[in-house]
Amino acid sequence: MCHPRPSATDIIRWREGKGTQVDKQYYIYILASKRNGTLYTGVTSDLVGRVWQHKHEIIEGFTKRHGVHILVWFEVHQDVEAAIAREKQIKKWNRAWKIKLIERNNSGWKDLYDQLTA
Repeated sequence: MCHPRPSATDIIRWREGKGTQVDKQYYIYILASKRNGTLYTGVTSDLVGRVWQHKHEIIEGFTKRHGVHILVWFEVHQDVEAAIAREKQIKKWNRAWKIKLIERNNSGWKDLYDQLTA
């Protein structure tokens, strides 16, 4: 999945402080170790790159220790504050709510990363 490239006018307006960065997107995502396995919730502005890092265990931490590499759910936001707030909200949810969220659109717990990179 490619991010739309801003026009030269958009870049100039952004640098001059006369506009907002319309094309920037933020993603809240859930990774799983397997169906009904360990879950991890995160936020990023580069979903493909961040999931690739998790899959290749580039960064030390929870996902590497627990083998959490399957992208099972994500949501797109245009506003970074809204994305961070949503991530915090989901992190506070109990496990059953997170599973319902995943299964609403991905009942087979398929790895959505493959669709993003196809």
